[in-house]
Amino acid sequence: MTTDILKGIRVLDLSRMLSGPYCTMMLADHGAEVIKIEGAGGDTSRTNGPFRDDDPERLWAGYFVSLNRNKKSVQLNLKSEEGKAAFRALAATADVVVENFRPGVMERLGLSYESLAEANPKLVYAAIRGFGDPRTGESPYSDWPSYDVVAQAMGGVMAITGPNANSPTKVGPGVGDIFTGLMMSFGIMAALREAEATGKGQFTDVAMYDAMISLCERATYLHDMTGAVPGPEGNGHPFLAPFGVFPTTDGAIALGIVDDAFWQVLSQIMDRPELGSDPRYATRAARAIERGEVNRMVGEWTARHDKAALTDLLGGKVPFGPLNTIKDIFADPHVAARGMLTQIDHPSAGAKPWTVAANPLRFASRPERPYAPPPTLGEHDALVQSAAAPQIPQEDKLALRNAFGTFPTGVTVVTTRQADGTPRGFTANSFTSVSLDPPLLLVCIAKTAHSCDVFAEAGHFAINVLSEDQKAVSGLFASRSPDKFNEAGWHSGSENVPLLDDSLCTFACARHKLVDAGDHLVLIGRVLAHETTDKQPLGYHRGGYFSIGLEEELVKAAGEADNVAVGALVVKDGQVVLQAKQDGTYTLPTAPATSGNLDGLIAMLKDLGLSPVLEHLYAVYHDREADQHRIYYHGTVTGDIPATMRCFDFAGIPFDSITSAAERSMLSRYTKEFRHGSFGIYQGDQTTGTVNRIADRTRYEI
Repeated sequence: MTTDILKGIRVLDLSRMLSGPYCTMMLADHGAEVIKIEGAGGDTSRTNGPFRDDDPERLWAGYFVSLNRNKKSVQLNLKSEEGKAAFRALAATADVVVENFRPGVMERLGLSYESLAEANPKLVYAAIRGFGDPRTGESPYSDWPSYDVVAQAMGGVMAITGPNANSPTKVGPGVGDIFTGLMMSFGIMAALREAEATGKGQFTDVAMYDAMISLCERATYLHDMTGAVPGPEGNGHPFLAPFGVFPTTDGAIALGIVDDAFWQVLSQIMDRPELGSDPRYATRAARAIERGEVNRMVGEWTARHDKAALTDLLGGKVPFGPLNTIKDIFADPHVAARGMLTQIDHPSAGAKPWTVAANPLRFASRPERPYAPPPTLGEHDALVQSAAAPQIPQEDKLALRNAFGTFPTGVTVVTTRQADGTPRGFTANSFTSVSLDPPLLLVCIAKTAHSCDVFAEAGHFAINVLSEDQKAVSGLFASRSPDKFNEAGWHSGSENVPLLDDSLCTFACARHKLVDAGDHLVLIGRVLAHETTDKQPLGYHRGGYFSIGLEEELVKAAGEADNVAVGALVVKDGQVVLQAKQDGTYTLPTAPATSGNLDGLIAMLKDLGLSPVLEHLYAVYHDREADQHRIYYHGTVTGDIPATMRCFDFAGIPFDSITSAAERSMLSRYTKEFRHGSFGIYQGDQTTGTVNRIADRTRYEI
């Protein structure tokens, strides 16, 4: 069965036969889009057989079916200019290219890694060679062709396999190909992880010869430490006994007795309990010295029983297993329970499905799906036409740029549909544009969000940038109410994604990439369509909503007056900072009359040795008694408090010593708002006005 854990990764597979196709099979089995690039005759394994009797045209070789499930096929002539251009177009959209040619083949075609990376810097280029690529270490055998048997012979596998030194034996499965391909699948994932983090791909290669040396790691350290040249051990082990294959009346079984405790259990089952305590055999080291005698005694005992009887005696008690033929494997209940033989539907209606060995990897949290059949030659040629992203007209780029500019600090609701069509959505505040060409948007999804899994699987979604009059909508979608879409007006947009009515702007997107980022998922979408309206945006800061256009309008109106005072409510280390006057009273820090603006206030605080951060408006009002407009910001300061200022805990603010009723009122309101981090903006005069709060505008009197 296949999973979609690698969904979104596109792989171009130029490889043939076993090593490369096995590598890309591992990727395709778990959701990567693997596109086989095949010439006129297709992958040579298409004709290698065996063929079933119901396939008179010999279209479906077992070799090809097993390795190329879940893949696509595009037919290209890479020796033609048209074919090269088509491959380049596909490579520009790919995450990975895999090939197993000899060094220099792709360079002679004008399709080297370096040339492909110019158009696609994130490309991971994976090359499987017999003896490696000169880029990573030039072997004297670089130009030699290689197949599995050559790799096994040169890499040391055959030198330690077989009954004796005079009978070097190739391992049955093509481990020279399969192990190399498996190693490369890991290399690809490692390089993709780095590309994900850095934006830069790379060339990676593995040599079949090198992979076999890695597989024979035991021979390496034995020769280094002892000077010995390990040879074939038959089915035994140089250090352990009893360890290997032992005869039965109807075949053979395998035993791997490593721990002394297992030897004692086996001795009891053999009805030879004395062997468990005999100093010649009681320890692993002793049995290694006497391994010939130990194996002989165990072999004489097993030869008196059949496999079924030994399974009853030994199964689950010691490391044991019967020697299975493929017929035995087909009948084994373990194989059925684990789903290790799976069927692939034949593309021809009514034809018998194929049975193949399944991928052994299991991911507990990922649903599994049936394998897709292998592709017919050139079945997916249309991918070439869709490879190049359509060019965006300049006027559309300008429209998108303007649309992106509508949400500098906006509040958004992200919406999609789950598999059964039910609309889902939630409020998100981490949102930005990523790229104009192609048009990409990014939104962060908390892993704790109720709909997180739905969005992680969705192919399409929408980002709705809320307008000022949608505060209630934001609160609704911040909840887990099952009726949120019944209470909010919405309509279907491109790809049937839900779009909220009256939004400042909506973007219908196709999923481009999903990236893990700590306690969030980063969802990047490619914009398919967008809608905008002429409204004020809704903003969010430290737990509170605010109308983004309000500050600018209020400050502009006040600033047009001739008599303006600018002050601040500032906090240092959780304490309010007040200006001390000579008569023992206090006031809020205020800019000098000669420079009554924010810059003047900041300059004054800096002259006093403080470092202010004043980013948010707190009040704009007209003091009618003094016929003066007052503008107050709120923020923080760092540095040593000068002698002309004092710091007070919120509970100890000397309200009786603050002469301005308006300042006393602001400090009282600020004390409450600071506690929960949600600040309003006061507008009015020194006694009556409006505080623009989270969900409404509250009448306020001093």
